[in-house]
Amino acid sequence: MNMPEMPTEIASATDENLSIINVSRRSFLKDMALTGFVLAAGFPSLLIAAESAQPKKYGADAMPHGWVDNPLVFVAIAEDGTVTIVCHRSEMGQGIRTSLPMVVADEMEANWLHVKVEQAPGDEVKYGNQDTDGSRSMRHYFMPMRRVGAAARQMLETAAAQHWQVPVSEVKAELHQVVHVKSGKTLSFGELAKAAAKLPVPDRDSLRLKQPAEFRYIGKGWLKIIDGQNIVSGKAQYGIDTRLPDMLYAVVARPPVLGGKVIKYDAKQALKVPGVVKVVELKSSPLPADFNPLGGVAVIARNTWAAIQGRKALNIDWDHGPHAVYDSDAYKAELEAAVRQPGKVVRNEGDVDAAFKTAQKQITAEYYAPHLAQAPMEPPAATARIVKGHCEVWTCTQAPQVSRERVAKWLKLPEDKVTVHVTLLGGGFGRKSKPDYVIEAALLSQAMHGQPVKVTWTREDDLHHAYFHTVSLERLEAGLDADGKPLTWLHRSAAPSIASTFGPDSKHQMPVELGMGVINVPFAIPNIRIENPEAEAHTRIGWFRSVSNIPRAFAVQSFVAELAAAAGRDHKDYLLDLLGADRKIDPGSLSDVWNHGESPQLYPVDTGRLRRVIDVVTRESGWGRALPAGRGLGLAAHYSFLTYVGVVVEVVVDEAGKLSIPRVDIAIDCGAQVNPERIRSQMEGACIMGVSLATLGEISFKNGAVQQDNFHAYQLTRMDDAPRDIRVHLLPSAEYDAPLGGVGEPAVPPIAPALCNAIFAATGQRIRQLPIKEQLRKD
Repeated sequence: MNMPEMPTEIASATDENLSIINVSRRSFLKDMALTGFVLAAGFPSLLIAAESAQPKKYGADAMPHGWVDNPLVFVAIAEDGTVTIVCHRSEMGQGIRTSLPMVVADEMEANWLHVKVEQAPGDEVKYGNQDTDGSRSMRHYFMPMRRVGAAARQMLETAAAQHWQVPVSEVKAELHQVVHVKSGKTLSFGELAKAAAKLPVPDRDSLRLKQPAEFRYIGKGWLKIIDGQNIVSGKAQYGIDTRLPDMLYAVVARPPVLGGKVIKYDAKQALKVPGVVKVVELKSSPLPADFNPLGGVAVIARNTWAAIQGRKALNIDWDHGPHAVYDSDAYKAELEAAVRQPGKVVRNEGDVDAAFKTAQKQITAEYYAPHLAQAPMEPPAATARIVKGHCEVWTCTQAPQVSRERVAKWLKLPEDKVTVHVTLLGGGFGRKSKPDYVIEAALLSQAMHGQPVKVTWTREDDLHHAYFHTVSLERLEAGLDADGKPLTWLHRSAAPSIASTFGPDSKHQMPVELGMGVINVPFAIPNIRIENPEAEAHTRIGWFRSVSNIPRAFAVQSFVAELAAAAGRDHKDYLLDLLGADRKIDPGSLSDVWNHGESPQLYPVDTGRLRRVIDVVTRESGWGRALPAGRGLGLAAHYSFLTYVGVVVEVVVDEAGKLSIPRVDIAIDCGAQVNPERIRSQMEGACIMGVSLATLGEISFKNGAVQQDNFHAYQLTRMDDAPRDIRVHLLPSAEYDAPLGGVGEPAVPPIAPALCNAIFAATGQRIRQLPIKEQLRKD
């Protein structure tokens, strides 16, 4: 891949320049006085989005605490010219701690050599919404961050014009200084910072945003991630790395079955382990689970190893409760029975039953996808201490404000008496949006009279007590005419809902889940009915990277390939015919009332964009080329998180059934590309994760408990099984004023169906159950 050339004025960047400041709000304000920060937080009130006159809000406006675009909140300039930009979203490998500050720096004309990034603590009243999930950080904050940078630039320009006593129209910010165009005089940002800080923040309507041709960083793709050097050199600080003076270490023995309770345990034996300080029982929370700790027994020690050994000595007897009946094999049979009967109708167009009667051929298939665990490389970890009624937490969280609120609730403290410091996340994938582990640390610090306590989850803890991705059974039926074209489409989708974690189990999917590739299929088929049979939850269900798009894309895109084969048609041509002519479809007409929380006017379902990613990925991958026996190409395309992705996977299956993947092509249309290098990285990572889930990923239950203990049982794709060549094709767009799509999640869902379709092309064997594992083996 040819990377864009770095401008010469910034090409001399060193690792020292590209550093992270990770301090609390309190210490940041203290440091201002010591080091000369003079344009910083604490001036005019925050510019928070006003209440809309419209009956329904969308996008960032609809998120808790909305958005903020005040430069005095996000930007500080030191007298030496150092620009510190606050990032209020969590960094877990996606590069947001680079990309959002990069947008600010570009609009304000800051030299990236002189930019540092500070991580915001949890405080949504100050910073706006901080939930890092849903592939929406850039989507929601691109324009606010542009306005932050533009406002800072105009304040600096105004300060310079006042200093020179010239009209502001005669001055212009250029690469960390302001120039008087007529005379050539210059003032640096550091020289102007004090005066600029005293000026009012410009009205939003008066801001002059850059034209795309003026961008230095946006859309270029040459900036390295700002904390990359620290990560690869081992200097980066993750939640699990936190160390405080006089800190204790804790692990928790949690109920192996959801809703279980402690009957008895042997604290005396645990206390005999050298280094163990205290044993604390954590009361079980009543269901629904919410974000609450599961309860159990905590062992607090001088080191983590002692705590683990003490936990082993507890000899706990458990009351496993009603969910001890949960068995994955039996539950799969329940789901199969459910989808073979009519269910709750969630979309209905035409007359499906009548159309089936006139069909020349009927095709039926069922697709199964198991529970999955997020399994981030860094398991959940949090450290808490309580001093004079104030709780401080250091943790790897995707939801710092939620963590703050829940800790305050459990400790019975005012929210302003809780500070959540956000560290780097060693992966998240949705697991670290749930702060049960953060609450555990706070409770255990309270039990130790405020002494710092770090709670570490082992890999076994992480796999046994995740908020699991749902298990799913998808049944599809289609009636074809004499030419093999679908007259009718029936899809029954049964899966326990995320809603079961937060309220009485409705046994039906929420609109949010239904809008992930089941009701919003944009096919030009006259008769469509989507049904959602009941499915009861027996474990904690939570969001996972790409969420329910994973099983739906697997089912729908695999079924389309089966229909194409039944019709004797090329898969690509058949899929394009199903999409029909280029259309911009109101999601509401597809019964999708969610639409990823975005305006249906700004974000219609655009079949033209979906057709284009299919055209691009098939062209670039050499679709239709002759391949030897045992080798095949598979196609899939999917719309999720307001982004369109097409995938072609090339596979080789040898005579023994061993699978290898020489190449994967991915085409993505996410709208304008703010940081192309990060988009490519996200596509590559999503590809490997998608392959891992499709070939190996499975969490199963027996007697209510998870059967997988560690990576020997819950396997991940390793280097020798990863795709040899991943080629990412970014569909160009320079419309930076147009709505953006998401990037972090959309490429995961089409990987599994493209892979399974390629296996069929190579072997003639259909894969309808994930993971693939040993299904291809012939020995």
